[in-house]
Amino acid sequence: MKKADIVEFFARLAADDPHPVTELESVNAFTLLVAVVLSAQMTDAGVNKATRALFAIADTPAKMAALGLATIREHLATINFNNTKAKNVLALSEALVRDHGGEVPRTREALEALPGVGRKTANVVLNSAFGEETFAVDTHIFRVCNRTGLAKGKDVLAVETKLERAVPQPFRLHAHHWLILHGRYTCKARKPECWRCVEVDLCAFKPKTPAPPPPKPAR
Repeated sequence: MKKADIVEFFARLAADDPHPVTELESVNAFTLLVAVVLSAQMTDAGVNKATRALFAIADTPAKMAALGLATIREHLATINFNNTKAKNVLALSEALVRDHGGEVPRTREALEALPGVGRKTANVVLNSAFGEETFAVDTHIFRVCNRTGLAKGKDVLAVETKLERAVPQPFRLHAHHWLILHGRYTCKARKPECWRCVEVDLCAFKPKTPAPPPPKPAR
């Protein structure tokens, strides 16, 4: 995609949603970190349902570690791979208390050293909690970037690298949120809703999905 088209692409997303935010519920950097760790192969709504009661009693690493594995696992009963994720939540909470004074670190290297935290999770926390211009490439962003031609890549790191080079100011801070939401609600995996997409003329996706037929009038 040409530079001018990339500027226009993000300008349209920004006009449609000037202040995008993550749909994961959190009260601070720690709870955001936990929510993102739990969000792997889960919907944000499913994570939020499970974490509301958990975060009400454990909104710091020390409080979370004090709950113990059994209680954390109980709260995460509806989360996919809840046993592994509960262990990671406990272990990262203990690591934050032991190694970081109970604070969430602000570097990618330190975040990725925590149990259960990969590059995507680190990027989300750096962006949403600390205002860093990072690009957390999930399945939605990977699909949107390849389908539209915005930033094609064979894997998530390749797409992230291209986004890092291509996305201009003033769109860098919110870029990954716009792309996630666009992929979640418009540029869907099975049936992208091209007929209502603000990017339809910029997008490289050829078999544009037509609008569904109007409902038949009631007799």
